[in-house]
Amino acid sequence: MSLIKPFRGLRPAPHHATDVAAPPYDVLSTAEARVRAAGKPWSFLHISKPEIDLPPDTDPYAPAVYAKAVENLAKMMQAGILHRDSQPLYYAYRIEMGNHTQTGFVAAASVAAYDAGRIKKHEFTRPDKEDDRVRQIAALNAQTGPVLLAYPDSRQADGLLAQACAGAPVAEVVADDSIRHSIWVVSDETLIADITAAFEAMHALYIADGHHRSAAASRIAAARRKPDAEQASDYFLAVIFPQHQMKIMDYNRVVKDLNGLSGDEFLARVGKCYAVAPACDAVKPSCPGEVGLYLPGRWYRLNIDPKLFVADPVARLDVSLLSDHVLGPVLGITDLRRDKRIDFVGGIRGLPELEKRVNSGDMAAAFAMYPTRMADLMAVADAGQVMPPKSTWFEPKLADGLVSHVLD
Repeated sequence: MSLIKPFRGLRPAPHHATDVAAPPYDVLSTAEARVRAAGKPWSFLHISKPEIDLPPDTDPYAPAVYAKAVENLAKMMQAGILHRDSQPLYYAYRIEMGNHTQTGFVAAASVAAYDAGRIKKHEFTRPDKEDDRVRQIAALNAQTGPVLLAYPDSRQADGLLAQACAGAPVAEVVADDSIRHSIWVVSDETLIADITAAFEAMHALYIADGHHRSAAASRIAAARRKPDAEQASDYFLAVIFPQHQMKIMDYNRVVKDLNGLSGDEFLARVGKCYAVAPACDAVKPSCPGEVGLYLPGRWYRLNIDPKLFVADPVARLDVSLLSDHVLGPVLGITDLRRDKRIDFVGGIRGLPELEKRVNSGDMAAAFAMYPTRMADLMAVADAGQVMPPKSTWFEPKLADGLVSHVLD
């Protein structure tokens, strides 16, 4: 099997792209999705969050929810809002957020490569979320949420990408958040073959976001696999960007209490591992090893003791250093997935959100983190290790609905 291959994409008719494109299913609550989809009958949220079309008390994992997704998808196809390309194609996908631009390929990525570790992961998955994606894919017979992948530096692939989006896009959407999404169709047979070959020469691809979707695709493929016969389900929907274009934002921490310590006692304990300096303004870390700490009414700049840096790709992450030297031993927070005393704030919300959470009295302290770097993520994946929870916040987010992968 090829690492990636072209596929017959299911996508909006060009004049309906704006009507269809929607935020990813997992960044909105059901209540938020209801508001976003109000008055928008063709929004892809009716497929990705179909509980919005059912009574408010509906369990989002109920069989009726998946059935509603199937009904809504069929309705959009019958109305000509969505159509499926007649031949296997690649697609180019560009996202523009402010002065940041990233362009990648939309492709079908090999489940076999994922299972063998050539498409590398760096996170654990939760069974309930994985089960939800399995049920959704099986019901729709389609993968509608792409997995965000990164490819290692490749001038050849970068050049092919430039060729793929040389003309005008077939669809262009400016979303509610002012982020621009553009799609090109790659139909030239020579270019398609060159793209496939360029990726086949790569040693690996890296999952940036979408671990539950890729794990669910693997389970679907195993259930449908036939000896000596390649199935559409042997591949999963992916958007693959050059790793040097990927934008990881900070994923910050807020804690409810100081574990019985006064502010001065807490700072003294932190000072055993970090140099602590009061700051006049909000502290946005400028380098690895630096953390901004906000206590009510006051910011501090923390710099890790250089002797605490280690070679291990997970232990040397800023989020690991904070957990290992402050959250665990000082605050008693050792299980980031289950401890209710800690919460996480994506960097897209900015430092004022951290101040707001603490000044409201809801939280006692906030930690502004330096963003995890793509090189660090790839090193963890190459080592076969797993990153701590809430280590990466990728922006901009992919839109749902612009290209889907039907499994027949």
